[in-house]
Amino acid sequence: MKTLLIRLTILSSFLLAFLGCEDEELRDTRVTAVKTLYEPTDNKSVELQTSASASVYFEWEPAKAEDSGMVLYEVAFDIEGGDFSEPIYKMASDNNGGYNHATVSHKQLNKIGALAGIGAAETGKLIWTVFSSKGINDLKGEEVRTMEITRLAGFADVPVDVYVTGTGSEGGTDLASASIMKGIAPGEFEIYTKLTAGEPYFLTDGNAGTPRQFYIENGVLKEGSSSSTVNATGVYRINLDFNVGSVVIIEVVDFRLHFAPTDQYLFSLDYVGDGIFKAENKPIEFKQEGWGRDERYKFTMTIKDSEGNESLEWWGTLNTTDGRPTGNEEYYYMTVVSASRWDDKWKFDGIMDMAYVDVIAYFWAEGPYTHNVIKVGDQ
Repeated sequence: MKTLLIRLTILSSFLLAFLGCEDEELRDTRVTAVKTLYEPTDNKSVELQTSASASVYFEWEPAKAEDSGMVLYEVAFDIEGGDFSEPIYKMASDNNGGYNHATVSHKQLNKIGALAGIGAAETGKLIWTVFSSKGINDLKGEEVRTMEITRLAGFADVPVDVYVTGTGSEGGTDLASASIMKGIAPGEFEIYTKLTAGEPYFLTDGNAGTPRQFYIENGVLKEGSSSSTVNATGVYRINLDFNVGSVVIIEVVDFRLHFAPTDQYLFSLDYVGDGIFKAENKPIEFKQEGWGRDERYKFTMTIKDSEGNESLEWWGTLNTTDGRPTGNEEYYYMTVVSASRWDDKWKFDGIMDMAYVDVIAYFWAEGPYTHNVIKVGDQ
């Protein structure tokens, strides 16, 4: 009997301790509601822009936590007249929810507007507030504000594939020969292709039958049977975003191989069609250093925007490496990188020293952008 009483006493102590900890934990999760919203002002009107950097800044009075620790925040949106019992969209504030402000891109607001039932290129209203919490039991803010947005001219029915065709395109008027664009994100496409000055080209969502047609007008993507033209024959990079109806077209002026040890360009790669640049029978000679032969290289792409301004993009390794090729094709994958000649570079295979080589860069839709170096002879 005495033993049983001791066991019951110990069990009761554990239970009380557990309940005490649980109560302490629950108290520590209590926060106050956000009382005041600062930015944007109530009934602010925003005409959304297609620029990737366009955004709206949201800020509010900080809430307080019972344990004096960090409060987490979420900006919540709802339809006009809603009560936020089921918000149409919630997102963490900056710093993964830790700051009392948030930067919401125009592209995000465009998607939120669609969830609120606002049509493409139409104007409508949203309401927003801020929820505070310690990670559980979030609390709705005391103030609610309204904002009016004019949505981007995006497409509700985004195509799966997009092709470039027409007299001014590489494949001409033969739809079966149309150039397919690379899907880089949902609703977003890119292509490197040659266009002929003054000749019409247009876009389709298929290369057979009677596909939907699209065209570009003043930097905006539109659906219909019209076409577009360019002023100068050249190689162009076309970026389409069907989510917001935006288009960015730049001309590729030059694509060159940069040799890091001498900080010089060795040669340009000529565009040969189908997104491929190629340099043939070019001499390669590594640079002798005190520690050995240096063979590091990258590429640069000179581009020109619609206003004629030129700039330089550096292209280097997609997968960080500091060694010579290993026979793995991923070694040669390319992406836009920093302008440093020593970072994100490749190394020539040792057999390329004092050799003639072909260098081929592939900007195609079938897979990652990549390149290859082929030895064709000795010097």
